[in-house]
Amino acid sequence: MTENARPLPSADSRTGLEILKGLARERSLLTALTLMHRYVGRAFQITMPRFQPAVFVGPESNRQILVTDRLKLLWRPETDPVTRLLRHGVLVVDGEEHDRLRALMEPALQRPRVLEHVPAFWRYTNQVIQTWRNGETRDMLVEMRRIALLILMGTVFEVDFAPDMDRMWHSILHLLEYISPGLWIIWPDMPRPKYRRAIEEMDDYLYAIIRRRREELRVAGRQPNPGDLLGRLVVAEGMTDDLIRDQLLTMLIAGHDTSTASLSWTLFLLGRHPSAMARARAEVDSVLVSVEEPPTPEQAGRLEYLNIVFKEALRMYPPIHVGNRRAPQDLAIAGYQVPAGTRVMYSIYLSHRDKDLWPDPESFHPERFERGQEEKRLPLTYVPFGGGPRNCIGAAFAQVEAKVVLSRVLQTFDLELLNGDEVRPHMGATLEPRPGVRMRVRRRV
Repeated sequence: MTENARPLPSADSRTGLEILKGLARERSLLTALTLMHRYVGRAFQITMPRFQPAVFVGPESNRQILVTDRLKLLWRPETDPVTRLLRHGVLVVDGEEHDRLRALMEPALQRPRVLEHVPAFWRYTNQVIQTWRNGETRDMLVEMRRIALLILMGTVFEVDFAPDMDRMWHSILHLLEYISPGLWIIWPDMPRPKYRRAIEEMDDYLYAIIRRRREELRVAGRQPNPGDLLGRLVVAEGMTDDLIRDQLLTMLIAGHDTSTASLSWTLFLLGRHPSAMARARAEVDSVLVSVEEPPTPEQAGRLEYLNIVFKEALRMYPPIHVGNRRAPQDLAIAGYQVPAGTRVMYSIYLSHRDKDLWPDPESFHPERFERGQEEKRLPLTYVPFGGGPRNCIGAAFAQVEAKVVLSRVLQTFDLELLNGDEVRPHMGATLEPRPGVRMRVRRRV
């Protein structure tokens, strides 16, 4: 244990009472974390039976966890459902195993490759929104999930998911529920048989597309250098079907669900702020001169206001709202003792809403991300995609995707938010809007 480090504070009786009141009112663990931050500070320990993580908030601890001391911490939570589901996916492995997988996968997700997908992003968005009837109500949480699934499967795996969407829909939702916070946090070995069928169905689907791609390459009689992620994995040396399955499921679950949440929250915030909606729509109309053709990468890059709206949505409602690590040895973080075996959590949500780091943090204010403003913030204050060498592998993909999807929706429809007062952040596999984002859609073009 590092000398002079202090024990982590926890809730006293007064704070505990306030947290209980908050939980009774909001019924949300996010409320408990918010109150702990408010009353205890930027570092605290939760003291529940069998669940006593160390929680940290702010750029100092973010830097230590994500950069300077990252090798002293483990990503792999052996007892968590996410590890049981993803097995040896790049998200839940450490050391050389992670580095090898990331080096193999990253070229398919780098910005130059992503920009090649702009027409496909536009086309898949159209495929969903063309089913919207003028004047009807649609849940954007559902609609953005459909778009995100088509885009991820079609571009990253080069698989047309449309014929399988309805068949696989409930299995995907069950897998997201399986890895969401729940009773397993304090009872890691609890039996969960209800999810077995969903896992089996997803495995059958993924192994089938792996076999099909291997057969396509065998028939071709050569070993090309595929640009898509599935192709790269199939031709890579030492990649078994099991290991490929783990990477595909990692991308499918983590990749599409984060996009679903961020796109839904952005539309929610635009619906809550009509002036921002009007400004975003005017920008789209001025930059995208054609309603019949996809934007060019250069045009997408000129959607500057839509970009800062998306950044502000990620600040207020980061899809991955908390990062998890485990300390394999005693160490000190931000001057506090962290004993070996402790679960270490850095709260992205609380860092993004800390009043000492952000002016008026509870308010929607995209202009805080205008050019020059980011230089005024401490590094690693804003971490929607994490930070350091293990930042989100799909960050560039998500940012380009968002501008193309949102611009096409705004170009085609006027949107009216119908349930703004009901929507609350829900801690699922990602931080998503519940009970959904219901919007009336009126066709513009």
